[in-house]
Amino acid sequence: MKNSRINVARYTEFTEVVDIKRLNFIADAIQNNCRSGARILDVGCGNGNIARGIGSLGYTVVGIDFSNDAIQYARSKNTLPNVEFRVCSAEEVNQEENFDAVICSEVLEHLHQPELLVQTLSHILKPGAILIATVPNGVGPRELFITRPVQSMSNGIMGKVVNQSKKMLRYTNATVQSQSGDLTHVQFFTKDALCNLISTEGFKLVEFGHSNFIEKVFPYSLLTRNIKALSSFDNTVIDYLPSAMASGFNTVWKKD
Repeated sequence: MKNSRINVARYTEFTEVVDIKRLNFIADAIQNNCRSGARILDVGCGNGNIARGIGSLGYTVVGIDFSNDAIQYARSKNTLPNVEFRVCSAEEVNQEENFDAVICSEVLEHLHQPELLVQTLSHILKPGAILIATVPNGVGPRELFITRPVQSMSNGIMGKVVNQSKKMLRYTNATVQSQSGDLTHVQFFTKDALCNLISTEGFKLVEFGHSNFIEKVFPYSLLTRNIKALSSFDNTVIDYLPSAMASGFNTVWKKD
């Protein structure tokens, strides 16, 4: 498994521990639950990192996103013949394509009606297929101390001060996963809320994991961004702490 993880990371632009941990979680879920050569759908694929990483393991992967810019970027980075990218929504995916797994990573928190996407994914997946969903913990350290305060100040004078300060400290609003200029979170999921959202559509929880702890919370983030050992410790220790303390959730679900 460790060798496959090295190959997965090689085909992405991920360098941060939390991103690689999430990718490994997704890769493990697919390898543990899907046959060789399975068809995988990556919804809201953004820059295509996850799709390329999973494709490097030999799976047929289709990455979709409504952003033409994101898809063009993903295509420009792709060298794998078994990975393709499309500009479309989940609703436009042909249900007869028989996907064995759907990846929905860091997407649901951006949707005003996430239940509609989960319903669509339930229709796309055949019985026994899996859904891999990752989201920030809406009451976790990152959302409580960074995301919510920054978003609440974004339209005022303090927002301009914060954004200027972030630029001076070399922080950006973009992520390696997405080209989108709008990364606003409109959903703040608790563990129970996330589980209720997905289980309502006929999915059973197979695995529940944590992303990181406080490595992305300022000012501690100034240290973890430069000292990988601290970042690695943060991502390891959270696996032994209560879910409420995690900054994000990594989950695997099976379709009834």
